[in-house]
Amino acid sequence: MGKAARKEVGKPGSRDPAASRSEGARLRSVRSGTSRLPDLDRVIHERVRLGIVSALAVNRALSFNELKDLLEVTDGNLSVHARRLEEAGYVECLKSFAGRTPRTEYRLTGPGREALERYLSHMEALIRSTRGGA
Repeated sequence: MGKAARKEVGKPGSRDPAASRSEGARLRSVRSGTSRLPDLDRVIHERVRLGIVSALAVNRALSFNELKDLLEVTDGNLSVHARRLEEAGYVECLKSFAGRTPRTEYRLTGPGREALERYLSHMEALIRSTRGGA
């Protein structure tokens, strides 16, 4: 089998759906006391998307350029991640003009704020569990 035809099966980050399912099953098996920890929200869990929703949680709104500078990402990277959050209903994108200059502004939606709260609660539970329930 040539290099291009080889698949890395079962390794983290591989595109194999079976590996993703087994990783998901492993995460679901983590327990805190007697209650099962909820699954991570994979939409928010990615670093750039978590940065976007976190920044928007403490700001009424941020422009595309403000987010790009704050997160130190490229235009394309921010655009792709912001679009994914918008598709999930977690952020809204408002486009306008300041004179002749286009302006793109993002705001966290109600469902986005709720999703971030769930995510943070999950992470806090995971930290407590890892530290022995302290």
